[in-house]
Amino acid sequence: MSAMESAPQHVAVIGAGMVGLATAWFLQERGVQVTVLDRTGVAAGASWGNAGWLTPGITTPLPEPAVLRYGLRAVLSPSSPVYVPPRADARLLRFLLGFTRHSTASKWRTAMQAYIPMNRRAFEAFDALEAGGIASMTHEAKSFIAAYRTEAERSVLLDELGHIHAAGQEIEFDVLSGAEAREVEPSLSDGIGAAIRLYGQRFINPGEYVHALADAVRARGASIVTGADVVDVRDEGSRVRVVTSAGADDRYDAVVLATGTWLGELARRFGVRTVVQAGRGYSFSVKIEHVPSGPVYFPAQRVACTPLGDRLRVAGMMEFRRADAPLDRRRIMAIADAARPLLRGADLDARVDEWVGARPCTPDGLPLIGRTASPRVFAAGGHGMWGITLGPLTGKLLAEQITGGGQPEELTPFDPLR
Repeated sequence: MSAMESAPQHVAVIGAGMVGLATAWFLQERGVQVTVLDRTGVAAGASWGNAGWLTPGITTPLPEPAVLRYGLRAVLSPSSPVYVPPRADARLLRFLLGFTRHSTASKWRTAMQAYIPMNRRAFEAFDALEAGGIASMTHEAKSFIAAYRTEAERSVLLDELGHIHAAGQEIEFDVLSGAEAREVEPSLSDGIGAAIRLYGQRFINPGEYVHALADAVRARGASIVTGADVVDVRDEGSRVRVVTSAGADDRYDAVVLATGTWLGELARRFGVRTVVQAGRGYSFSVKIEHVPSGPVYFPAQRVACTPLGDRLRVAGMMEFRRADAPLDRRRIMAIADAARPLLRGADLDARVDEWVGARPCTPDGLPLIGRTASPRVFAAGGHGMWGITLGPLTGKLLAEQITGGGQPEELTPFDPLR
């Protein structure tokens, strides 16, 4: 080993979301004892209520030129798909300045090149988990429809798909009329006049899946300690000390920081300077006359719909504000109002499971994965909207680095010290 005397025998993973638990599972594959610590519980953050899409075909950097077209008036409106509260703090302003600086075509292309190797291998990690006995499986998206009111609206995604293809990432799709889209997916209303059908994508019930992953990690001998608010992590030379607010004080051979939006709080002392900002998303579930056979996306409204059993999960919004702010009912209403004219037979006034969760976003749109300034402390977070899609592969590659010492090539652009 170059950075550590030997492979770690006991690793603490802080964070029991998709990324943290996947890292724990793949560490166990390599014979490592794992303790998972989370201040709330399994899938308590962004892993529970998101859309559950596994879409490496359209996993792209969040900062993009289109973001700059929203304008100040739009982002200050609570009904806007992208919302920034008027009272922004210094940290948020720093994030927004960096985000704006990276929302150019050239920077998007550079960041896209970083994503492509990960996207190509994303399903490989899910397949490994399934082969290893994870009880909750992924579902093939028999249909995955991006629906629009007009052909002009559709041109935005067609352009983006062209850029994705030009960057070297393959994705198969068909261009449909509104009538053709309704034939494939009867849950679409007559207000849909154009669509794109994507192929080769999957989806999951994210809360169910992450709990199944936690069960598998426990069954392999790991401890998952909930209610463990980690307040201090210190590299003591040969071990890492982890202290919780309840007074627990333990030492491990290595520590993985997979705390989502709160990554920077513990990672800063280990040289991680990138701002990790909460990009909050909202969701709820409703009954619908015809449950779609796969995800339905309304890109112009930034509304994502996923079939979960006999209900449809409706999710959306990107809200840049502090992670622990209360649920803003105006945002729930904005999603319902946006979806209402586009869905057929959805009871959008009988909502259940109303939820808000904080996606961990970085200014350059790239996650932070790998060794920090300490050879015994590793970061795993900042995936933005793609923590579900890329979480398992993140865990697989990070487990390789932790136990083998070398950095997998795919992780080079995501160096936490960049």
